[in-house]
Amino acid sequence: MTRLGTLYFFCGKMGAGKSTKSKQLAIDKHAVLLSEDDWLSSLYPNQITSFEDYLKFSAQLKPLVKKHVQNILSVGTDVVMDFPANTQKLRKWFLDMASEVNASHQLLFLNLNNEQCLRQIEQRRNEQPERAAFDTVEVFIHVTRFFEAPEVSEGLNILEVSGKE
Repeated sequence: MTRLGTLYFFCGKMGAGKSTKSKQLAIDKHAVLLSEDDWLSSLYPNQITSFEDYLKFSAQLKPLVKKHVQNILSVGTDVVMDFPANTQKLRKWFLDMASEVNASHQLLFLNLNNEQCLRQIEQRRNEQPERAAFDTVEVFIHVTRFFEAPEVSEGLNILEVSGKE
């Protein structure tokens, strides 16, 4: 019987640390890391200037990424996806991706409060000035309105990582 890879993906508000944790997990698991930000900036350079642009281009990317990830999982390689799983609909996309090829999955829920996320966003803005236009309190508030915490009823293998406070 062929060993299938495991799909790892993240849920957490903007600034919760999904990208940082995904990079470390990929190293720890010797897994392939796929970053939505990297794909979007390569395929659509300078075309994402609003949250609506992000939603449009992200949706265009998903069919290609899904097939690519399923191929990787099917040969026994773990995949860490730095793509947000912040709504029930998005989490179903990840779950379907894994289950369609009979691969296992794990959702890492970075459960930080708004204040913790905003502090990390401020720090990221200082470390990466090119993100200053997007990493704002206003964008955080707008994006957080869509956030849905994962629930056991979704059929996910959830590992919750709480904030320190």
